[in-house]
Formats: sequence, C-alpha cells, structure tokens
Amino acid sequence: MDSMQRLSDLDAIRRLAAHDGSLYTSDIDVKQKIAHRMGWTDLAEKAPQRIPLIRTLAKTLTEEGAKDIVLLGMGGSSLAAHVMSEIIGSAPGMPGLRVFDTTNPLVIDNALRTLDRSTTYFLVSSKSGSTIEPMSLYAIFRSWMEEEFPRPRAGKHFIAITDPGSALEKLRERDVMRLTLNTPPSVGGRFSALTLFGLTPAALIGIDVAEMCVRALEMERRCHADTPDNPGAVLASFIGDSHAKGMDKLTLVTSQGLGPFGLWVEQLVAESTGKEGTGVVPVLEYDPTTPPGYGTDRAIVVMRFRHDDGLRRWAGTVSEKHPVIELEIDDSLDIGAEFVRWEHAIALLGLLLEINPFDEPNVAEAKSATNDMLAGTLNPPTAVADLNGMWATFAGDLSDTPAPEDLTAAASMILDSLRPGDYLATLAYLPDHGGLMNHLRAALKRVSSATEVATCLETGPRYLHSTGQLHKGGPRTGVFLMITARERVDVEIPGQDLTLSRLFRAQAEGDFLTLAAHGLRVARLDLPLADTKSVAAIAAALVTAARA
Repeated sequence: MDSMQRLSDLDAIRRLAAHDGSLYTSDIDVKQKIAHRMGWTDLAEKAPQRIPLIRTLAKTLTEEGAKDIVLLGMGGSSLAAHVMSEIIGSAPGMPGLRVFDTTNPLVIDNALRTLDRSTTYFLVSSKSGSTIEPMSLYAIFRSWMEEEFPRPRAGKHFIAITDPGSALEKLRERDVMRLTLNTPPSVGGRFSALTLFGLTPAALIGIDVAEMCVRALEMERRCHADTPDNPGAVLASFIGDSHAKGMDKLTLVTSQGLGPFGLWVEQLVAESTGKEGTGVVPVLEYDPTTPPGYGTDRAIVVMRFRHDDGLRRWAGTVSEKHPVIELEIDDSLDIGAEFVRWEHAIALLGLLLEINPFDEPNVAEAKSATNDMLAGTLNPPTAVADLNGMWATFAGDLSDTPAPEDLTAAASMILDSLRPGDYLATLAYLPDHGGLMNHLRAALKRVSSATEVATCLETGPRYLHSTGQLHKGGPRTGVFLMITARERVDVEIPGQDLTLSRLFRAQAEGDFLTLAAHGLRVARLDLPLADTKSVAAIAAALVTAARA
C-alpha cells in the first residue's frame, strides 16, 4: 500500500486538522500530550489577529531610531526569522536583523564592540523561558546596555517572546523590559514559524507579513482539503515512499536565494523524525551539479522559483536516477506558504513512520552532559594525537582507532569508517561565516562525490536544537567529525560563575561524549584558533583522504 492510500484510510487529513492525538497513539497520556502540541494547524487563519500589534511595534521602534534588531534565540525560536530575513530581507528604511543563535564568544565579543546601544533593540525569544543560550546572551547584552543607560531606559530596548507564565515572562517583569509577546503553548518550537516567534522579527524589519500570511492561509486551506493534490500529503507521501525503499537522505536543492530555507527544514525534518532508531536525514545541497554523484539512498526535493529553468532542467536530469519532487514558488513571500506545506507534510510523515513527530526524547541528553561538564562531574575527552597543535580525538565506535601521524591520516581514518547508506556530519563549533564554512562546504561536496555518501555541515551549538535529536535517536548511520577551537577570547556572563567560552566548550564536549556514549563513530579535531588557515587544512585533508 502506498503512503497516500495509508493516509486516506486513516482519515489523516481531517484528524490532523482536528488535533486528534489518537492519530499517533492509543496511549491516553501520550495522546493528550500530542493533542496539546497540534495548535499550529490553523496559525495562518489566526495571523490577522496578531499582525496589528507587531506592525505598531515596528512603527514605534523605527520612530525611535532602531537600526539593528538582535534576536537572541535557538532552534524554533530563531530559525524561521533567520530564514525570512535572509531570503526576503529588510524593507528600505527599516532595521536589519541579526540572529545570535550561538554561544561562540568570538561572535558575541564582536557584536559588543560593533553594535550601537542607542539604535539596537533585542528580542529575547524562548518558548520555555529558560533556554541557556538566549538567557545567557540576555544577561550579557543587558549588562552591556546598562553600562550606558539607566535601568528603565535600558529595559525599553528588550522585548520578550515566550509562552505565558514562563520564567522569561517573570524575568521581563522584574527587569522592566519593554513588553512580553506571548506565543501559543500548544505550538512546539519547530512548528512555530507563523507565531510571534517568526512574525515579530519579520515585521520589525519591514517584511509584508500580512501578504505572506495570506499566501500561507491559502496553503493551509489546501493542506486541510481531503483531495489527491493536498500539498502536505503529497510531500509526506513522497518522503514516506522513498524512505520505505531505503532512500532516507532527503536532499533539498533550491534556487539561488532560497538556500537559507534549508536551515529551517533541517530542524523540522531531523527533530521530528529522528527517533526510535529511524528517521529521515536532511541534506542541504548548495551547488547542484550534473552528474551529482549521489548514492542510491537519496530522495530529492527541488524548491525553485517558477522561472528557474536551469534548476528545472537539472531536476529532469537527476530524476532519471533518483526520485525527485519539485516545489514551485512565485516569489520570496511564498515561503510563508512553504512553512505551512512542510509542517503538514512532516506531521503526516510521522504517522507514516509510526513515530511521534512532536517530541524530542534525546535532546535533553546533550543539555545534561553540558551541565555535567560545567559541574566538573564529567571529564573532557582525551586527545590521542597532537598534529602540529591540532588535537585529534576518537571515541565511541572509533575509540580503538590508532593515533594518526598527520592530519591526512586522521581524515582517512574518519572516512574509512563510512559504509554505503551512512552520512558524514561535520559539527563545526566555529563562527558561522563564509570565510570558514565555504572551505568545509566545498571539501564535503567533494567527499560526497567521491564516496557517494551524504555529507552535512552543522554549526554548533545551533545543531543541538536541530539535527542533534536525529544524531542520537535516529538510525545509527552517522559518522561525526566535531571541529572545535581553543580560543582565548572570552565574555563574562553576569550573574553566573561562568564565561561564554566555558559554556561554548562544555556544549561541544558534552555532545561529543553523548554521541560516544551511544556507541556512534565520533572524532574531534581541536584547533589552536578558529582561523582560516587551520580550517582550510582540515578541508584539504578531507579531500586528499577522499581521493585515496
């Protein structure tokens, strides 16, 4: 039976829209928890109620001279806003958006030195109100703001976005922040693109959120229709049928300018499906070429502008060997509709995979390991080789790997562990900018072409709130190369016996040990500095090893 028929037999379209938790389980408690996380299915319909407030806020901040809107958030509270900012961009005369979903001290130190207090406004975004990354950054930037402005004026530069009654809402009252914007408790983070987590930053930089939501509403209606061309069901069935045939590497290829959408898809797919030993591995393709050198485990989604004939032809060529589905959009505002399509598709895909797409059972493991690292009850991983100042460590199912003589040998040991159907995830605790990442991205593309193994480049600690669930709870087909750096730059976190550098490193080492504890294949290269020369050396070693 194909996936579309299964969805029809289960009456899945109607039951999903009706928030019927029994669609996924017969367990009473679990069923209720699932139902409580299905409030996203009509967000586009409800959007007009929220838009006047955030438009008024945007007008007020602009009149006050706002030049930079800084979003402090992680995962679901930041990725949709990041995507909208990167793809659509700020309207003329409106502020720009900077998203800080990191604890990297290099990034934050640079922000403290370059931002203008008087024209910078902060969105502190956290569903729970206690997420360590945004709350640590809030403490840093609040102290920085109060160095120049008295407490009440400083507070006007901060806006909380959170669930009602959260710890952040209480902190907002205590610290006299400007206001709290509440989000629906019944909407999980990765399904929250059309809540105030996504719409507020978009409105503040002048994006036409009303028109975007009109398009999202049309998609929402189509995804609620019990018809053969239901967009969410069609996409879910494509992914589900491909997965059933062993094609679990879902490769997203986009028109130029739409690439950032993949970061949001990555979290939605990985965190929703990567559990109970199964899952779909999202792979972002930034530079489609023919022939692509894909293995037999690929299923391909092409998301393109309607006029992109080059990508249309590429899709036609690749479809001769791999399953391909094409999603066409007219312009960048259509990403509002794509949020809706993908959310419905992945919720239905969970049903096809027989898992709960709304929980994230393994995410807490890395958080716990980070806390243990900070408390000193967990020891850092021990390096087995010093490669000209670059420390190499192997753990988990690679723990018996002998000490490599040089960087190329270390890369060879990692790549030699790859088997057909695996994926290589590079977990880079580095500043997320082109100068560094482009070296790794180009090298990983060549590794993938040479080995026919899917490669993924993830930025830490962002991935802990995104693909981290898949890494630990999904299929045991991942090989993980973590890249860290022993930077000397640091930033104090006010009110805590902790610095940003210490937190950043604890997050990396905690996840490394968690992956190793699962018996996965894990390696680490710890650089003296996060500089282009060191990263380029790793990239070159990977390419050389792949050719061998």
